[in-house]
Amino acid sequence: MNTQAAQKALWRRMAEYKYFYLLVIPLLVYYIVFEYVPLYGLILAFKEFNFAKGIWGSDWVGLANFEEIFMLDDFWIAFRNTIIIAVGRLIFEFPVPIVVALLLNEVRKAGLKKFYQVVYTFPHFLSWIIISGILVNFLGNFGVLNQLLELFGMDKVSLLVDPESFRGLIFSSSLWKDMGWGTIIYLAAIAGINPSLYEAASIDGASRFQQMLHITWPSLKSTVMILFILNIGGMMSSGGGGFDQIFNLYNPAVYEKADILDTYVYRRTFSVGLSYGTSTAVGLFKSVINFMLLVGANRMAKRLGQEGIY
Repeated sequence: MNTQAAQKALWRRMAEYKYFYLLVIPLLVYYIVFEYVPLYGLILAFKEFNFAKGIWGSDWVGLANFEEIFMLDDFWIAFRNTIIIAVGRLIFEFPVPIVVALLLNEVRKAGLKKFYQVVYTFPHFLSWIIISGILVNFLGNFGVLNQLLELFGMDKVSLLVDPESFRGLIFSSSLWKDMGWGTIIYLAAIAGINPSLYEAASIDGASRFQQMLHITWPSLKSTVMILFILNIGGMMSSGGGGFDQIFNLYNPAVYEKADILDTYVYRRTFSVGLSYGTSTAVGLFKSVINFMLLVGANRMAKRLGQEGIY
């Protein structure tokens, strides 16, 4: 009887908020169609795909596809680059939006604060195709930078084809593009802090820096930790985020330093003809590692006394 009463109460509550549930339907459809239905294709990692037989009818090969990719030197180069670039993004890129959000919060003139936000956020809305075109025109062999260097009698620099400087270009261009966009979440969290806390601290004689250190930052820590966990959970995906960036900027001269797993699969599939089974095996291998990193980071956060994502 209690179960029936609970079910009736649930249906009444759903009927009461039916329009809210209707708003959720498009999101559910999106995830079902583009996230869950494609999971069926993961069995290709254990098959030798045959177009005539289809996915299900193709022959099972067990772990042969994984054995094949693990024997390729190019795969391990891409794996190493993915780890290095992802860790670099966590070290050089992840903290910057936090610092920028804290600094923007200290700007008291509303007009100036909005101006900074627009300037920092605008590059996010430019595609990497446009940005890569700008960088090529500026840093290329016949770009603006080299023309200026020639004008002053200096030697040309080849940043776009120099393996040693290419990763620095990846980090700096990514920061320029997404730094302002990343501050939005932190600024929203800061906006939710009770203003009376700052007023009380000011009365007690706390400086602006002390207020930021003892009020703003503690209020941000949970948001920072959640985003940090999600970033770690996505480390293997395009080197922590950036297939479009690397694909549009890199070239054969920097493959050794810039080729990540996603660009490696794309390049091998369409230029060398890597099998669908092997491509899927790389993707599955990457997803398993992402899952392990996500679970590990979440457990580590809880052991440190911070909130996790679950």
